Amino acid sequence: MNDIRYKIAEAARIAGVSASTLRLWEDHGLIEPLRTTSGQRLYDAAHIERLKRISWLRAEKGLNPAAIRESLKPQATDEPEEDGDLEDGGDIDPPIGIKLRRLRREAGKTLEAVAGATGLSVSLLSTFERTSQGLSFTALHELARHFGTTIAALNGQEQRLTRESLIRSGRWTSWPATTTGVTIQVLAEGRNQMECHRFQLAPGASSEGAYQHEGEEFIHVLSGSLEIVLDGDQFFVLQGGDSFYFESQRPHSWRNLSDGETVLLWINTPPTF
Repeated sequence: MNDIRYKIAEAARIAGVSASTLRLWEDHGLIEPLRTTSGQRLYDAAHIERLKRISWLRAEKGLNPAAIRESLKPQATDEPEEDGDLEDGGDIDPPIGIKLRRLRREAGKTLEAVAGATGLSVSLLSTFERTSQGLSFTALHELARHFGTTIAALNGQEQRLTRESLIRSGRWTSWPATTTGVTIQVLAEGRNQMECHRFQLAPGASSEGAYQHEGEEFIHVLSGSLEIVLDGDQFFVLQGGDSFYFESQRPHSWRNLSDGETVLLWINTPPTF
């Protein structure tokens, strides 16, 4: 479970708004941060997910605070769904949300139990299970780890063993988009010891928090600019042509610093991404 807590300036940056906007949302009853003994506001993973949802409802749906508050109200979300959406559908690979719902049910867990273990809200989990949309990259990684799997496996990358993989330029298979502004393309298909991906990050795209896992990682920036944060306090800015290696066990987060698109070559080994 991600127990990192953010100060208001960092939480505002992740949400893509100003600190004064976060205070305004608090006045409207949309968010209630934690408080230190001195009164300083702190935001945990669940708060960050809620802020992201509020920001999306305001920017994409044009909702006012009252409508956002109504939209955020908890719903009875863990009632049995029709079995039709859990069928394999022949050769069609089911969406990642349905895969996670299946894993949750096989584990005999409710949405409330998963929410408590991961720090995500029940409404966000329910929405993702139905639509495969709405979770940050970090939250999705936390869910995969909770169920003992990886994002790559959930996206079908490990379905078959291969001894070689040739992918021509521009013919990369893209993972279904689950996080705004992040496109991940497969550079080597199959169940391999190295997971090789091409990341395309839109302006403002980020991991929206830190995550960690076993293994090692290598990044090469093809174009644009990327900020990597390790251990919460070590900042590295990479420009086009730069390369970076680090151990995946270290908490790491990232964001596109460029006004345009940033494109990366990203390799993980062993396959724990």
